[in-house]
Amino acid sequence: MTTATLERSTLSDTAVEQFLYLEARLQDEHRYDEWEALWASEDTLYWVPRRQDADPAREVSYIYDNRARLASRIRQLNTGVRHSQAPKSSLRRLISNIEISRNGDDVEVQSNFILIESRRANLTTWAGRTTHMLAPAENGFRIKRKTVVLVNCAEAIDNLAFLV
Repeated sequence: MTTATLERSTLSDTAVEQFLYLEARLQDEHRYDEWEALWASEDTLYWVPRRQDADPAREVSYIYDNRARLASRIRQLNTGVRHSQAPKSSLRRLISNIEISRNGDDVEVQSNFILIESRRANLTTWAGRTTHMLAPAENGFRIKRKTVVLVNCAEAIDNLAFLV
């Protein structure tokens, strides 16, 4: 690998990491319209399975949204009257162990996260592994697919009233 190749790879890896950090910040700050703009315009999937090896065609998922359902979910969150988020939870995410691979033009990114939710004097810790499939776009990337596997996905969980 030449120095030029290494630098180009490092720069593009940094761009991918910065994209993940932007997405996390928008979610933490409940800036869902801006977060929605990070998604590709069609043929998208946002999936939070109830088991690591789940088959979404045969099993219920916590979230299994195509583009239209995702837009509907965001409209509900933006009303400000969604009982489960009135008042809104205070959220902070930490992202680590970012692994980037390329598949043609698309970029697959796997990462670990810890999410702290503060709501009504209670702290809840969410943790898991996220897989993003990103497509290059004019100003960075767009999310084609996002899968979030919670560490405790097979157990009963608290109300998942925000987007992980």
